[in-house]
Amino acid sequence: MSEKIRVFYYALWIAHPVLQMGIAAIMVQRGLHRKFKFFFGYILIQLVTFAVIFPAVWHNYSVLFYLYWSCDALSVAFGFAVIHEVFVDVFRAFYTLRDLGTVLFKWAGLVMLLVAGVVSVSTNSPETTPWIQAILTSQRCVRMIQVGMVLFLLFFAHYVGISRRQQSFGIALGFGSFAVIELVLISSWVGKHLGGDPTVMSMLNMAAYNGSLMVWLGYVSLKSPARDVSMSLLRPQRWEQSLSDIHHPLPADSLIPMFEGMVDRALSRIHQDAVVDVQEHPPAATATRSAAAGAGGFGLPVARANSKL
Repeated sequence: MSEKIRVFYYALWIAHPVLQMGIAAIMVQRGLHRKFKFFFGYILIQLVTFAVIFPAVWHNYSVLFYLYWSCDALSVAFGFAVIHEVFVDVFRAFYTLRDLGTVLFKWAGLVMLLVAGVVSVSTNSPETTPWIQAILTSQRCVRMIQVGMVLFLLFFAHYVGISRRQQSFGIALGFGSFAVIELVLISSWVGKHLGGDPTVMSMLNMAAYNGSLMVWLGYVSLKSPARDVSMSLLRPQRWEQSLSDIHHPLPADSLIPMFEGMVDRALSRIHQDAVVDVQEHPPAATATRSAAAGAGGFGLPVARANSKL
């Protein structure tokens, strides 16, 4: 590594805590650290990671190795928690959808851990230990979920009344954009499209992360607009009502089924009476009797009129 590349490399690295301290300070000032607790914790973990790893680079590599992977495991855990935090904020007005998403996220976390465990045990690489492989697999799973979250918000933000200027959307956008770039870099590294130089991959990765930090800094600095309450929210409200009906069916002693039964019995009784009347008095006989009655009723006044004459 030449001197200019080294200076640029450390400049990109030192920019991380500078931007992160700005994000943390603005979040505390505006009270966002209470609204996005896991995201605030993620930023603090990144600051602690830099504080313990950067000095270890100049002293002890073995200490740096274990510190780095320990902090990376914490970052993966908090990164997954931030996804759920953004999801809860997006569906804050829809309680049933939010509860369903929470259950799905728990299952996704369990499946992610199982996949990481299977991959770590089945991988027999002399260069990577099983616990490091488990951390890497979990990290890539989290990156995939982050990409899915930002794609969901890009396409369905209008349906849930989320503006693209809200903090939850900005947090997802920062994670998703960085996840896309990191996954592309990993694929290029595995396919040996970067020339086998890890410095290039590290610098591109740090530059992409700095871009995500700038996105977060901009979003926490701006005021979040109010949620949209237009007619476009009718569709998620129908989803909410349908899930509520499935989750909370009507009780057996409810008055609504009783009234529905009374109406059904009344209608069926009227129908049966009409059928019986038709069977006892056919339409032809009924018409004949009606005609005779009409004729007799009309002739009676005529007879009386003739008698008077």
